[in-house]
Amino acid sequence: MSDNRQQRIDTLKEAARRKSEPKVKAAEAAIRRLVKCGEQVTFQAVQREAGVSQNFLYKNAELRARIEHQRRTHRPAPSPVPAEGDSDNNIVAALTAEVARLKKQHRQEVTELRKALEEAHGESLALRRELERRGGRPASL
Repeated sequence: MSDNRQQRIDTLKEAARRKSEPKVKAAEAAIRRLVKCGEQVTFQAVQREAGVSQNFLYKNAELRARIEHQRRTHRPAPSPVPAEGDSDNNIVAALTAEVARLKKQHRQEVTELRKALEEAHGESLALRRELERRGGRPASL
């Protein structure tokens, strides 16, 4: 590889890193805010907080690992349970709110998993096409 070509490659890599740096910082700040507020850290929540795409978060290995780690280890505090002696209506209201929160969390997680699966299928297809292009034989599914 010529020195000139390598220099162009290095320049392009550095430009890409500089371009993504503000997005990485915004995503990191969003993760910190979510943890501080006791909210569930999910790809969708970080995307919404940071104003970046989920695709960006999934493709950045460090951010992806950090979000996945937070999802596994950080659980939001459960909704407070009414004290003994409170009316049945308060208990029902608290439980209803908790069920609604869990449903929302479940929907977010399912959405994220579907998105990740779509991306994995796309990557698999791209790899199989590249293998075919290079004269190899794609693996059967």
